Amino acid sequence: MGFRELLVGLIALLCVGLGLLMMEQPRTGLQVRSIDADGTPATLMQVPGVTGPVVVIAHGFAGSRQLMHPYQMTLARAGYITLSYDLEGHGRNLQPLRGDVNDIEGTTRFLLDELGRVIDTGLALPGADGRLALLGHSMASDLVARGAVEDDRVAATVAISSFSEAISAQDPSNLLIINGAWEGRLRDEARRIMAELQAEEDETVGAPGEDFARRAVAIPRVEHVSILYAPAALQEALDWLNASFGRQLENGVGAIGVPILVTLLGLVLLAYPIAQTMKGRRRLDEVPPGAFWTLTLAPAILTPFVLVLVPTDFLPVLVADYLAVHLAVYGLLVLVGLAIEGDMPRLRGWTAGLAVALYGILVVGGVLDRYVASFVPTEPRWTIFVAILPGAVLAMVGDATLLQAGGAPFLRRFAARTAFLMSLGIAVALDFERLFFLILVMPVLVLFYLVYGTIGGFVGRRTGSSFGMGLGLGIILAWALAVSFPMFDGTI
Repeated sequence: MGFRELLVGLIALLCVGLGLLMMEQPRTGLQVRSIDADGTPATLMQVPGVTGPVVVIAHGFAGSRQLMHPYQMTLARAGYITLSYDLEGHGRNLQPLRGDVNDIEGTTRFLLDELGRVIDTGLALPGADGRLALLGHSMASDLVARGAVEDDRVAATVAISSFSEAISAQDPSNLLIINGAWEGRLRDEARRIMAELQAEEDETVGAPGEDFARRAVAIPRVEHVSILYAPAALQEALDWLNASFGRQLENGVGAIGVPILVTLLGLVLLAYPIAQTMKGRRRLDEVPPGAFWTLTLAPAILTPFVLVLVPTDFLPVLVADYLAVHLAVYGLLVLVGLAIEGDMPRLRGWTAGLAVALYGILVVGGVLDRYVASFVPTEPRWTIFVAILPGAVLAMVGDATLLQAGGAPFLRRFAARTAFLMSLGIAVALDFERLFFLILVMPVLVLFYLVYGTIGGFVGRRTGSSFGMGLGLGIILAWALAVSFPMFDGTI
C-alpha cells in the first residue's frame, strides 16, 4: 500500500472517529433505552430520575424513530421525558400499515389509535408529571395535529414540515409550525394559516402556555430532510415547549447533522485504501457516445410506459413492488442494448462484489442504523429484500457496465443516475395517485448514489469488474429499499 492510500486511510479514520465522538456527545448523561409501548417499539430518552412533561415524537413516511433523535436528544437534555416510536409499517414495527391510505377513517385512524397507545405509555412512565406535548415530522405532522385536536391531554404541538387539513386558525390551540425555507408549498400553507390570524411567518400570535398560541417559522437554507438536523429548528422546538410549560432549562441542541456527514465521508474514504488491496485489472473501454446516450435515455423513458401495461401489485409494501419491477425492466433494457453493442459484462468479480455489499451493509449500515434510520430488517422484510434483489442487481450491473465500472467521466455518471431518477418521475406522472410515494423515496436513492455509488466506484475502477461492482451495489440497494419502504396490508 502506497503513501496516498495510507494518507487517505488516516484521514478517513480521523473523520470516522471524530464524527462518532460528536454524534455520541449529545447522548452523554442521558438514559436511552428501548421499550415496548403497548406493542409499538419505542425509544425512551431522559435525564435519569427526572420529573417533567412527556413529549411523544413521531417520524414521517418511510422513516423511523432514529430520524427524530436530534429533536429527542435536544428535549431530553432539557429535562423532558421523551418517547419516539416506529409507526406501524415502519422501522422495527411488525404491525403493517392498514386501511385505505386515502381515507381519514382508514390508515390515518389506525395511526391515531397507535399514537394514543404510545401517549398512554408515556404518561405512565416514572417521573411523568401529567403534562404532554406532541412533535411530528412530515406525514406525522398530520397525526400530531389531529391527535392534539382529539386529545385534551395535549398541551402543546410542534408540526415539522407540516401538511395537515386538521390545522386551522383555531386548532390545535397551541401550535408551532416549522418548515424549511426550501419547502415552498408547505410554507405557503403555513402562511395561509397565519394570514387567517392577521399574522405573518416568524410572528407569534398569543402566548404559549395560555389559552391560544400560534407561530410559523421557516428555517433558512434547509429542506424536507435537513430540517431534522438544523440547529435553528431544534432551538425553535425547544423554546416553544419551554414557553408552553413555563420551563427554562437548556443544555444545548442535539445537532448531529454535520457529524453524520463527517462520519459518512470517512466511511466512503476508508473504502479507497481497502479497494487498493484488491487485485487490479485494466480499465474497461468506454461505451461509444452514441450507444451511451441511447442506453442512458431509451430505457429510462421506455420503462415507465411499458409498466403501465403490467400489474405490479404483488408485495405487502407500499410501491416497493412497482420499484422492483421498474428496476428489473430498466436493467434488462440496458443490458440487452449493451449485448447488441458488444459490451456485455463478464461474470467475474464475485468476491469484490460481496465485499462491497458486506462493507455497505455491516459497516456503513451499522452507523446509519444507530444515528440516521433503521437499517436492520425485521423478519417480514426479508421477503421484500428477496423480491427486490433480482431487479436491483440487473439495474446496478447495467449501470456499472454503462459507466465502465465507475471509470466513466463525471458527466456520464451524472447523466445516467439522473436519467434513472427521471424515469421514476415519469412513472409518478403516469399514475400519480398510486405511485406518489416514489417521490419521497428519491432522497434515499440520491444518498445511495452519493455514498454507495462512490464506494462501489473505488472497487470497480480497481478491479475492472462492472459485474462485481453492480452485484455489490444491487445487494445494498435491495437491502436499503427493503428496510425503508413501509409494510402495508390493504385487506384490513
